[in-house]
Amino acid sequence: MAYFFFDLKDSGKRDVRGLLSSLIIQLGHQSDSFSDILFHYYSTHQYGSRQPSDSALAQCLEDMLRVPGKVPIYLIVDALDECLTTTGVLSSCENVLALVERLVLLNLPTLRLCVTSRPGIDNRTSLEPLVSNQVSLHDQDGQKRDIVNYVRYVVDSNQFMKRWQKEDKNMVVEKLSKRADGM
Repeated sequence: MAYFFFDLKDSGKRDVRGLLSSLIIQLGHQSDSFSDILFHYYSTHQYGSRQPSDSALAQCLEDMLRVPGKVPIYLIVDALDECLTTTGVLSSCENVLALVERLVLLNLPTLRLCVTSRPGIDNRTSLEPLVSNQVSLHDQDGQKRDIVNYVRYVVDSNQFMKRWQKEDKNMVVEKLSKRADGM
């Protein structure tokens, strides 16, 4: 299993390079076969003196995923919506979505891929044709209840808000919970 969390606050966790590097390193620590593949790529890039391209990193990951075996490999990509969209030929998100598509199209029987994201037109349009199982927590009652409970907890425990009138607290909880839109 390997996982990656996109994070707008961390420049190393916003693009396909950060995703690939993280997944490869994590997998490299879990198997001698994966480690051998990683070492091969490391040596072909002059033992770290030359940076591999994103394409080379993607090929390294693909080579790891193709190692024969019957044990499932789980890749978890969390918060896809946090990758930055930039101007240019391919944005960060487009590169990540292209990688996800590449992994899905490998059709490897041992690969289990889980991608999470807030609903967005770009992500939804790109991911829906690739998805065999889609789960949306966005409009689930439990999700909505959790948001209300969290907002209420913050309002009730904040020193400043504790002094507010009950009606004001309830209005804040109601408004923020509705505007959270499932998130």
